[in-house]
Amino acid sequence: MVLLYSKNLKEKIKTMEENQDNKSQPSIMVPVGDLDKVENNSSDVDALAQELATIRQSAKRIAIIGSRNLTITHQQIIETLTTSLVMQGNTIITSGGSSGTNAAAIRGALKANPDKLKIILPQTIGQQPSDVQDQLIGVPNIIEHPDRAMMTLADASRICNREIISQCQQLICFLSHSSNTLHKAVEFAEESHKVVTVFYLD
Repeated sequence: MVLLYSKNLKEKIKTMEENQDNKSQPSIMVPVGDLDKVENNSSDVDALAQELATIRQSAKRIAIIGSRNLTITHQQIIETLTTSLVMQGNTIITSGGSSGTNAAAIRGALKANPDKLKIILPQTIGQQPSDVQDQLIGVPNIIEHPDRAMMTLADASRICNREIISQCQQLICFLSHSSNTLHKAVEFAEESHKVVTVFYLD
């Protein structure tokens, strides 16, 4: 009885398997028409290759800009960083500033090599505060913009930041999350495929 049951069970299982195999399987349509098409992302590849080449360069044009409201400790860090970058052969591009990021970058570059410092002013030297004018004494490479003399400092600074970024290969920016002008500068640098390093102060 047990053997007969086992035999019948095996026959039923075999029949079920055969029936299952005979059922039509749902077909899966795979679109092959687009397989030969390759999207042209050459511009993205070129941008990445350019950024990689910039990173590998031993000497670069590095822009350093940022907030004016910095603690003494942050200013000392930026000054030390800038000195080190110049000693490695890099050229520093920044703007004038009586305090904060730009002033610290200027001090750091002057310590290492004044010839490796380029300052682009939003307007003219005469429109800078007296302490900024004093700091710029001895800097051999200063670009002024008398054509912006009638602009507000905010508008002139926005244009100045773009000019600085256009001339650099890498941007280092120190800012807070509420620094709207500096955020726009960072966005411009990223759109221009610059290597961007951002340090948030808050």
